[in-house]
Amino acid sequence: MENISVLILTHNEEFNIGKCIESILPLTSRIFVVDSGSHDRTVEICRENSVQVIQHEWTTYADQFNWGLAHFDFGSNWIMRMDADEEITPKLVAELRHFLQSAKPDVGGVYVRRQVYFLDRWIRYGGYYPTWLLRVFRAGIGRCEQLWMDEHIVLSEGNTIRIHQDIIDKNNKDLTFWTDKHNKYASREVLDILEGRHAPSFASANGIEHSGQVRRKRWIKQKIYNNMPIFVRPFMYFFYRYFLLLGFLDGKEGLIFHFLQGFWYRFLVDAKLYEYQKQHVKKPMDL
Repeated sequence: MENISVLILTHNEEFNIGKCIESILPLTSRIFVVDSGSHDRTVEICRENSVQVIQHEWTTYADQFNWGLAHFDFGSNWIMRMDADEEITPKLVAELRHFLQSAKPDVGGVYVRRQVYFLDRWIRYGGYYPTWLLRVFRAGIGRCEQLWMDEHIVLSEGNTIRIHQDIIDKNNKDLTFWTDKHNKYASREVLDILEGRHAPSFASANGIEHSGQVRRKRWIKQKIYNNMPIFVRPFMYFFYRYFLLLGFLDGKEGLIFHFLQGFWYRFLVDAKLYEYQKQHVKKPMDL
């Protein structure tokens, strides 16, 4: 049976990392963490579970992940990317075990589905499920795209397949943490826009295509959303997600989530772009 290692990035994740590790152990004990200076019990919890930890100063997610790929001796044929607030379901463990026993030589990567939980509720509507992510890849052929936001794993060779089981994204931190994190995300997205580092719509620089879902979302964002008037587009996007894509079926938690993530966050990106323009040009221009 071919083996697999898991790479996780952490920073102050004592509320999440334990359950993450516990869910991975039925699949593999090869767990590796790049920590960016946690000052809580994150590193201690990792070491209590025999997880290998290296600390490295944070720059971007892509830099940190790719640094981890280059500096750990994984000793496995496959690598899986996980976030500290995620868990692997038992059904996904079973299907990955089956895949590892019978993987075809031409397969270089595996897409899995992600369930996002918000205030302990699964967000099933508003276009949020299923989200397909390339999370498993052969050692030596995967890397993270060099973007500030919306970065994905891309491959230098090989085909990809889908496994129809889920990763659970369930952060145990509070709403204050969530809004603070998305405030920082908005600043990072503005950097991508100002630096012209737009995510490619159809394929990575090395020619390996993203999933159809990723290509479709990026095409819509680049060709439609980004060409709409600033400050108008967050209203249109929220209406599309909450009403046309049935986000209202996610209940009160869904109302909070879709409003904050689908409207407030997108409006904040526009506001930060406007602020930058006002500080650097005499008259703010439409984007």
